[in-house]
Amino acid sequence: MSNHSALNTFGKSGNPLIRSSAFNERSSDFSDRMTLDGAVNKTAIMLAVLVTTASIAWNFSTNPLVMTLGLVSFIAGVISGVMTFGFYFPFIGWIIKPKPYNAPKTWLIYSAGQGFLIGFISLSFETMFPGIVLEAVSLTFFVAGSLLFAYKSGIIKPDQNFLLMVFAATMGIFLFYLFILIYSLFSGSTPEIFSGSGNFSIGISLFVVAIAALNLVLDFDIIEQSAEQGAPKYMEYFGSMALMATLIWLYIEILRLLAKMRSR
Repeated sequence: MSNHSALNTFGKSGNPLIRSSAFNERSSDFSDRMTLDGAVNKTAIMLAVLVTTASIAWNFSTNPLVMTLGLVSFIAGVISGVMTFGFYFPFIGWIIKPKPYNAPKTWLIYSAGQGFLIGFISLSFETMFPGIVLEAVSLTFFVAGSLLFAYKSGIIKPDQNFLLMVFAATMGIFLFYLFILIYSLFSGSTPEIFSGSGNFSIGISLFVVAIAALNLVLDFDIIEQSAEQGAPKYMEYFGSMALMATLIWLYIEILRLLAKMRSR
């Protein structure tokens, strides 16, 4: 993709992250520019940290110290995520604007906190459905690898219509989750449509998994276009954080889908 087309996509994309002015910055210092290899390396480091903290949570889940550490790390991870990604709410816009330049300070905190969360959630599902975690992990990496191949080979092209479609669907899912949360708080129970094992509930989970997977294409596109534009080095950290966040979402949704199917 040429620099002109990359800039054009950044300017017209329906994705609010890409539309942010923070993504139009370029580094005049070649030694300070991001590279694809750098983003890949940062992603690998984040994944290693996440797996480490997830393993700690998995193996020492009943230890009060580990539970406290996990809670503190998770809260710190959420804060670091908001400090980097910002907070976008449909119909309102940016409540907190994204600050990609914070990523070099927040990336490891974010991955450690999410790792503890993943560890506790995975253990809970594994207790109910033995073997489900290995299946979910395998499917997550298979889907990610397939989407990367489809993106690099040009089978999936993230043009403006694609970006708008995925972003609109993602915001719809966010509003759906928000509705479920509010309903559960007031009713004291989770709707069958969300947690049940019926065909409609499984269909919704399949849709959410598909949209989470397509969000990986947006992450690949952000990383590649940023590198082509000569974006500052901190975009390596931001790109890896965005990719990791989507992988975590995809993994949890696959875990929930498999659990629903096993419950039938």
